[in-house]
Amino acid sequence: MVAAIASGQGKTSVCAALARKLQEQGQRVTVFKTGADFIDPLILQHAAHQAVEVLDIWLLGEAACQQKLSAAAAQSDVVLIEGVMGLYDGNPSAADLARAFDIPVLLVIDASAMAQTVGALVYGMQHFGNVKIAGVIANKVASSGHAAFIASSLRECPLLGYLPPQKSCLPERHLGLVLPDEVGGLDHILQELADGLQLDREKWDSIATSVLPPQLTPTVPPLLQGKTIAVARDAAFAFIYPANIACLQALGAHIVYFSPLANQAIPFTADALYLPGGYPELHAATIAQAKRWQASLRAAQGAGMPIWAECGGMMALVEHLIDKTGRSYSMAGLLPGTVRMHSRLGALGPQAWQVEHGQLRGHTFHFSSYYTNLAPHAHAQQHPNGHEGEAIYRLAQLQASYFHAYFPSNPVATAALFGVPA
Repeated sequence: MVAAIASGQGKTSVCAALARKLQEQGQRVTVFKTGADFIDPLILQHAAHQAVEVLDIWLLGEAACQQKLSAAAAQSDVVLIEGVMGLYDGNPSAADLARAFDIPVLLVIDASAMAQTVGALVYGMQHFGNVKIAGVIANKVASSGHAAFIASSLRECPLLGYLPPQKSCLPERHLGLVLPDEVGGLDHILQELADGLQLDREKWDSIATSVLPPQLTPTVPPLLQGKTIAVARDAAFAFIYPANIACLQALGAHIVYFSPLANQAIPFTADALYLPGGYPELHAATIAQAKRWQASLRAAQGAGMPIWAECGGMMALVEHLIDKTGRSYSMAGLLPGTVRMHSRLGALGPQAWQVEHGQLRGHTFHFSSYYTNLAPHAHAQQHPNGHEGEAIYRLAQLQASYFHAYFPSNPVATAALFGVPA
């Protein structure tokens, strides 16, 4: 596990550099991302040239995590798991995942403004919780001499490597890193990271590995057999878990993609519609002019098509979206009311929606508010405190919320979202 003492230490940069460097050295590498994250996995996917799934002990459940890890280990020389926030932050934390499966932890520390103090931080991290810290990778190390000072301060684990300051870095915005397709020269940045990583292979190869017994993949009933689900996918609707699509396909659905930003109508073969989250606020002017797509939305709703819209998908369905400058844009108007963007975080954290077929798990993360006179159909609950979470809105077969659902947490409930109850 590639973890850190806090957010902003360079976990994604180090994990991406490790993945690419090890692949270049002939290793078969599989990468996961801890927590409910959409953007970091896309960056890691570019680095590792393969799909990157999330691995969260609450979102997936311990059995599903073990199944994914054991399957990955069977076909890989190295499995890397990027942590989330600081090692011990959150409930569950990255440390909880590491403890559950006896995963050795590589601690990333931004050493740009320190040297021997790294040793004190690592010592505290080692003795705070029962995790196996296998070594340190220091980020933004100025020289080999700087690295030597850091290495000399470590008492119980080695300096596995270090990353010098880079000319280019991965850009960020309000929901995290910028989407890969918007980053000019991304492959050059990732290659610079891999080339710059100074990795001590002898110490790396000495890390004790974990062995997980193989697990059977649970069977999913083909409740969506014969159904076609249209999925919006472009720069405005990019927050899609690969596991969500795999779950729909395991349920028997045929998936077709289309782009609202390209003013494409919902495919005529569609039986149901999935509008995932993303950045509609960054593309509001284009969405407002996408009359063909908006007309197809109204036609689909009028025909009773099941629609699930989450976060950014919901934002595109309201009457108006107001950006941080106060400018208003007309959206599709299927839901009454207005979404207003904020500079401050509106909500963040894991949530669960209790439905007829059990609990559908997911999370919320947004910088906006929805103002409407439409009464919620239900509410998700915050995890772990059980407090009232995001509102779930329903108009006939249209359901929408800021809640991002993780479909594999309850495939039967997922089928019901798209109009096929068990």
